[in-house]
Amino acid sequence: MMETNEITLRLLPVLPLRGLTAFPRMLIHFDVGRSMSIRALEAAMKNEQMIFLTAQRELKTDTPGPGDLFQTGSVCVVKQILRLPGDNIRVLVEGRARALAHQFTRPENEEDCIYAEVEQLEDFELGVTERRAQALVRTAQERFSEYAQYAARVSDDVEMTVAAGGPPGYLADYIAQNLAVDVEAKQDILEELNVTRRLTMVIRLLGEETEILKIENEIQDELKSQIDKNQREYYLREQIKVIQSELGEQDLASEAEEYRAKVQRLRLPKECEEKLMKEVDRFAKLGGSPAEQGVVRTYLDTVLELPWKKRSKERIDLTEAAAILDRDHFGLTKVKERILEFLAVKALSPELKGQVLCLVGPPGVGKTSIAKSVAEAMGRNYARMSLGGVRDEADIRGHRKTYIGAMPGRIMDALRRAGTSNPLILLDEIDKMGSDFRGDPASAMLEVLDTEQNVAFRDHYIELPFDLSDVLFLTTANDLSTVPRPLLDRMEVIELSSYTEEEKLQIAEHHLLPKQMKKHGLKKTQLGIAEKVLRAVISGYTREAGVRKLEQLLAKICRKAAKHIADGGKKLTLTEKSIETLLGVPPYKDDVVTKKDEIGIVNGLAWTSVGGEMLEVEVAVVPGTGKIEVTGNLGTVMQESAKAAVTFVRSKASELEIDPMFYKDNDLHIHFPEAAVPKDGPSAGVTITTALVSALTEAPVRHDVAMTGEVTLRGRVLPIGGLREKTMAAYRAGIKTVVIPKDNESDLQDIEPVVRENLRFVPAVHMDTVMETAIDFARRPDKKKRAAAGNVPARPSKAPAAHVIQ
Repeated sequence: MMETNEITLRLLPVLPLRGLTAFPRMLIHFDVGRSMSIRALEAAMKNEQMIFLTAQRELKTDTPGPGDLFQTGSVCVVKQILRLPGDNIRVLVEGRARALAHQFTRPENEEDCIYAEVEQLEDFELGVTERRAQALVRTAQERFSEYAQYAARVSDDVEMTVAAGGPPGYLADYIAQNLAVDVEAKQDILEELNVTRRLTMVIRLLGEETEILKIENEIQDELKSQIDKNQREYYLREQIKVIQSELGEQDLASEAEEYRAKVQRLRLPKECEEKLMKEVDRFAKLGGSPAEQGVVRTYLDTVLELPWKKRSKERIDLTEAAAILDRDHFGLTKVKERILEFLAVKALSPELKGQVLCLVGPPGVGKTSIAKSVAEAMGRNYARMSLGGVRDEADIRGHRKTYIGAMPGRIMDALRRAGTSNPLILLDEIDKMGSDFRGDPASAMLEVLDTEQNVAFRDHYIELPFDLSDVLFLTTANDLSTVPRPLLDRMEVIELSSYTEEEKLQIAEHHLLPKQMKKHGLKKTQLGIAEKVLRAVISGYTREAGVRKLEQLLAKICRKAAKHIADGGKKLTLTEKSIETLLGVPPYKDDVVTKKDEIGIVNGLAWTSVGGEMLEVEVAVVPGTGKIEVTGNLGTVMQESAKAAVTFVRSKASELEIDPMFYKDNDLHIHFPEAAVPKDGPSAGVTITTALVSALTEAPVRHDVAMTGEVTLRGRVLPIGGLREKTMAAYRAGIKTVVIPKDNESDLQDIEPVVRENLRFVPAVHMDTVMETAIDFARRPDKKKRAAAGNVPARPSKAPAAHVIQ
C-alpha cells in the first residue's frame, strides 16, 4: 500500500468479468476457467483474499489486456472457492467498495494475472433532503415491483429485500445487481458515485425495462395463442426440421444465401437485382408456409435459369455457313441468301440486332426444317415454339404470379430451353393463332417482334425486363391473309414456292432416300432405285407442293426392302413395272393434252398449291338465242374473265370476218374439264379468248402451244403469277411453245434451266400476238372458196411480229 498526493493506492490482482458486474456489499458467485483468472484467485488468496473485479469491454475477448477492461470496478473478498470437474472453479465473492484502477500492470506471460493499482471510492450525497431521498426509494420500490411482475427470473427473496428498503445507495446497487440488462448499463451505475443520481438512473432503467418486458409479454401472448391454434402443425414442422437436420438437408437460411450468391453472380441491372433480392428475403422469412415457399422457390429458379448474360459465339465464315445450308436442304435459295447476307452484315457491324424473317409457302416445302439448319449455320442455339391453336395472350406473356400454377410465357420458356440470350427462335405456324375472350396472342406478339420495343420485354410472370433484341426470330406461315397487318409489318416476308418435279427428284435422291435408308437400316447395296423410278413415284403417287407424301412413300419402299432382306433376299431393285406391286396403282396421271390441232380447244396453264397443272378450255358454238354458258366449277373472277373475252371478240368481229351478230344468233358454251375441282383467277383470260376465236372462225389451235395471261376489253395481256410452276407443267405435258405476258418476261430467270432449254417462250403485249402464235388461220375450211370469191379472211397479219425467246 502506498500514498500518492493523499490518495491511497493498493496493488491488487485483477479478475476480468465477462457479462457480469460486481457491486459493493453484494454477494455474487460465478465460474472461472481462464488461466489468468485462476492465477488472480491464487494471488488473492495470498493477499488477504482481496481481489479487484472489473468487467471487460468485449465478451469475445479471451485474453483481455489492460486496454480491454473498464477502469471502475469493485474491491471484493473471496469467500469461497469450489473446484469443479474439467479444471473449472466456482467462486463466491463479496463486494467491499467501489474502486478506480489508476494503472494496470500487463503480465510478462499471458497466463499470468493482471495487477492494478486501485483507489477505493466513496459515495456522496449533495443537496438532497431526506424526504426526496425517501420519495426516490419508494419510487424505486414501486418500479421494481412492477418490473418483477413481468420479469421471469426475479426471486421472492429479491422482491422482499427491495420491499424492505434501505439506504438509497445500497438499494440502487442491489436493484442494479439483479436487473437483466447489458453490462454497459450496469457499468454506468457502478461508475456513478452520487447516490441520488445513481438511484435516479436505476429508476429510469427500471421504467425502460418494464416497457420492454410488457411488449415482450404481449408478443409472447400472441405467439402462445397462435401456437395453441396451430399447435399440431407447429410440432409437425418442428419434427420435420429435426428430421431434415439429421438428414443433413439445408435449411431455408442456407438456401436463401445460395440464391443471393446466384443473383449477385449474374450482375443484373439494379432494378432486376433489387427485385430478386426482395424475393430472396421474402423466401427466407417464409419458415412456416411450405406452399408459399414453393411458389417463391419456383419463381427464383425460373428467373435464375434464364440466360441473362450467356451468349453463343456466332459463325462469321460465310463459306462454312453456306455449306451447312446446302448440306441439309436443296433449293430455298432466297432463304439461304438472306441468312448469308445477315451473317455478312454481322461480320462488318457486330452491333446489328436480331432480325424477324417470315417464311411463307405451302406445307411440306421445308420452312420448319430449314430453321434448325439456319441456327447451325449461324452458330446459334435453336428453340422451336409452335403457335398453332394458341388463343390465350398469357401463352405469350405468361401468367401473373397471383394465379395458382402460374408459369412464364412461351417466349421466356424458349429462351430458357435455348440457354443463350441470342438464339434462333422458330415461331412455327404464326398464321394459325386465334383469339377469344382471353385475349389476342397476335397483339402480344407485336412487342416481341418489334426490334425497337423488345429491348425490354416484360413477361407477366418474370416481371423483369429482358432484352430480346439479339434474338433472331424465324416465323413460318401458309397463308398471310390471316396474319394481322401490324404484325405482318414487323416481319420481312420471304415467299417459298412449291417444289418442281426436278427439285423433288434432287431432294429425293440426295436427302429423303438416304435418310430413310439409314432409318430403316438399309445399305446402298441392298436397295436400288433408278432415276426413272423416282420420277414415276413423284408423278404418279404424289400431288403436293412439298415432299412429305414423297417421304412417306420412300419410307414404305424401305420397309418393303427391309422385309425382302429379312426373308433372305440380297437386294431389292425397283423398276417402273415393279413399283406398282409395292405401292399399288398410281392414283394420279400425267396431264394429257390432245395430240392434234382442234377447233375451240386451247391448252391453258393453272397454278395450284401443289404446283402447276395443264388446264384445257373448250368452247362450243351452237345455234341458239344468244345464251352464254360458263361451266366447270368456276369462281367469280374466272366468270368475269369469260365475259371480258366475249366482249373483246365482239369488238374484233369485223377484223376476224365473223358474223357481228354471233352473240345473238348462237349460244356460246365455255367449259373447263374436271368440274369437281374449283377454279378461279384471271390468268385464263387469254386462253378463253383464243378458244372463242378458234370456235367462231373454225380455225384450229396448235396442240403444242400453251398460254397464260389476263385479258382486258381492249385485248391487252396483263401479267400473272406462278409462272415457275406453270411452265414446269407445260414442260411435263410435252408442250413446245408457251405464250406469256410481256410483263412476266423478267420472271423467266427464276424457272428451272431444263424448262428454259426445252420450251419456246413468246411474250405477248396484245391478243393479236397470242392469236397469231396459237391459231392456224390458214387452215380455215372455207379459205379456198373465199379466196376465189375475193373474200379472203383477214388474219391478224397487221399485229406486230411475235418476239420469240428460246
